[in-house]
Amino acid sequence: MSSPEISSLSWGHMEVKGCSTSYKDCKVWPGGSRAWDWRETGTNHHPGVQPADLEEVLKKGIDMLVIGRGMNEALQVPSATLEFVKQTGVDVTVLQTEKAVAEYNKLAGKGAKVGGVFHSTC
Repeated sequence: MSSPEISSLSWGHMEVKGCSTSYKDCKVWPGGSRAWDWRETGTNHHPGVQPADLEEVLKKGIDMLVIGRGMNEALQVPSATLEFVKQTGVDVTVLQTEKAVAEYNKLAGKGAKVGGVFHSTC
């Protein structure tokens, strides 16, 4: 299964190719995607992305994970979260969301087993 392309990104709006639903924030992995609802894990801009936000995507057999911190990079990614990802053997890249989506799409286009979590506002 391939990782789906993110076909559209604008403030507060993301679309994933092959998916009829649009997202504000989303998680993507080989063969699927869904909304990233921060309330599930109590995530907030500070302290930021928690390991629990990433577990679902990490279990999908990915080799690489791309995290989008928001358009203005307001979403933090603590070093403990990055360490958690590295301990699973997955490479992780953290970027401003537009750059993160471009990187994710580039990797997905090459057939990489890549997953992502993306914040599309602040």
